[in-house]
Amino acid sequence: MDEKNKITYFAETDSRNKRVKFGIKAEDRLRHVYSIGKTGMGKSTMLENMAIQDIQNGEGMAFLDPHGKTADLLLDYIPEHRIKDVIYFAPFDTEFPISFNVMEDVGPDRRHLVVSGLMSAFEKIWEDQWSARMAYILQNTLAALLEYPGATMLGINRMLIDKEYRKKVVDNVKDPTTKSFWVDEFAKYTDKYAAEATPAIQNKVGQFVSNPLIRNIVGQSKSSFDVRKIMDEKKILIVNLSKGLVGENNANLLGAMLVTKIYLAAMSRADVDPTKLKKLPNFYLYVDEFQSFANKSFADILSEARKYKLSLNITHQYIEQMAEEVRAAVFGNVGTMVTFRVGSYDAEVLEKEFAPVFTAEDIVNLGFVQIYLKLMIDGVASQPFSATTLAPFPKPEASFRDEALNLSRKTYSQTKVDVEKAIEEWHAPEQRPVVSSKQQVVREEKKPDYVKIPMNKEEPRRETKYESKPVEKKFEEPRPKYEQPKPQVEQVQKNSILAGAIAEAVNGKEIRNKSLEIGKKGEEIKIPARLASESVAGGEPKKEVVSLHELNHGEKNKNKEATPEKVNALKEAIEKAKSQKVVSSEQGVAREEKKPDLIKVSQPSQNAMAGQAGKPKEVAEDTLRKILNG
Repeated sequence: MDEKNKITYFAETDSRNKRVKFGIKAEDRLRHVYSIGKTGMGKSTMLENMAIQDIQNGEGMAFLDPHGKTADLLLDYIPEHRIKDVIYFAPFDTEFPISFNVMEDVGPDRRHLVVSGLMSAFEKIWEDQWSARMAYILQNTLAALLEYPGATMLGINRMLIDKEYRKKVVDNVKDPTTKSFWVDEFAKYTDKYAAEATPAIQNKVGQFVSNPLIRNIVGQSKSSFDVRKIMDEKKILIVNLSKGLVGENNANLLGAMLVTKIYLAAMSRADVDPTKLKKLPNFYLYVDEFQSFANKSFADILSEARKYKLSLNITHQYIEQMAEEVRAAVFGNVGTMVTFRVGSYDAEVLEKEFAPVFTAEDIVNLGFVQIYLKLMIDGVASQPFSATTLAPFPKPEASFRDEALNLSRKTYSQTKVDVEKAIEEWHAPEQRPVVSSKQQVVREEKKPDYVKIPMNKEEPRRETKYESKPVEKKFEEPRPKYEQPKPQVEQVQKNSILAGAIAEAVNGKEIRNKSLEIGKKGEEIKIPARLASESVAGGEPKKEVVSLHELNHGEKNKNKEATPEKVNALKEAIEKAKSQKVVSSEQGVAREEKKPDLIKVSQPSQNAMAGQAGKPKEVAEDTLRKILNG
């Protein structure tokens, strides 16, 4: 059978109780096939059946699956003679990542397509945070990187933060508009403006490239596979973009990049002589849930792909998933349109395509695997008719899944260690010239292009005479305001039963003594007996802890009763300490405020004070010294 007339079967008629299997010719498939329907209606099964026929018929095809189920299923249908044709791209296979660089070897006449595709993908994912300034800077960043050999997606953030790398890239730019932006605009940004303008881009792109799963794929400068070669040599590209394993945003961005790359590869066929172009094989691209990967540039693919023998087979669930531009391109360029059961809103839109044969009510009431379609036949769309999609194809007796996977990994993947090593070297700074101290001349040491820097281990920079050692800044504590020297009360604060009173006298306020054991309200306050005996009671106590009441009044321990001499001497010592502070009260004496949980000295009785007025001053000083040093 002629290649143009080769039929791909996908449904059978159901009118008048006649079941006749039918399909679509290869030439008509270049007008694209579009299907829509609610989940679980049979859309994916229809795509699977068509893809299996392409695989078994020796056609070139690519299948982008955001769920992973179909991508895994297709491996069981690989014939033995096509094992070598399979490229299985699973981003979650982190131990053996496949490299994919959408920025690799893009000609000057197609760079705008890559920029447009990436910008549309970024804008769709980060629509809520998108801004004109962000788009302007990112667009010029991508345009500059596309002219730099070996550039990858990792270069976006590096362009914005690494001045040396940015200079190398800008020096290589030939496009006058892009060059003008970096030389005349960005270079004159103030630090403050740059700090406001660039972090939004760094944050968004960083979320994508900082993930090791994605970084090891898009961070390699050389792609593992050539899409143009896949198309011309009828290879099988199966892409498992399972959102549960890759992440929704990562899957959507990778899918959009792959669609853009496939479109660029198809466009590159324009350099082939028209006579030879006709002889090039068709290439069939299947995209399940295509709205996840469709952006504004997808409209161009639908309108231009047919010229370069690229056929799109796309499906999704409801119309509102498509942007307005994509929706217009789909309904304006798709040759074969298939609808499963849809919601009422979609049915009203689709009714215009299937009227007058079918109404919106008919479309809403379709059963499982039942479809209405307009089929492209020899370049002309048929009248709408009903049909039923084919049941899933039975699995072959022999499966070459493992052989296909192993050969694909061996041919197109690298080990994780090798990939991360290459990315580390790309990130590393260049070596500076080294000075020979003996000859006092500058000589260049032969080193690799980049220095290896372990990702999880910091390596100290190599110092040369061209590098100044960092100056350690010594920060001095600010000088406190001058204050009158205060007697040392630390020991008293820690241990003495008189801590509250003496601290009040010396510092002009009461200080809560945290070192003493404070009892609950209504209980006696306990203090160390040793300190109590030294400071007030005198003599060796018979027990380790005595109460404050005992020390002040001596009711339970007559041997430890405070004598009038000691009490008076202590009072004089306190008064002397008070005299060293400026007292704010009018009477010239410190006033004692009542505060909770503070220890106070009981006032001595008149009898205790009698006859002690002539006590020498030295006794008071000595007593205070003992208390302070105790």
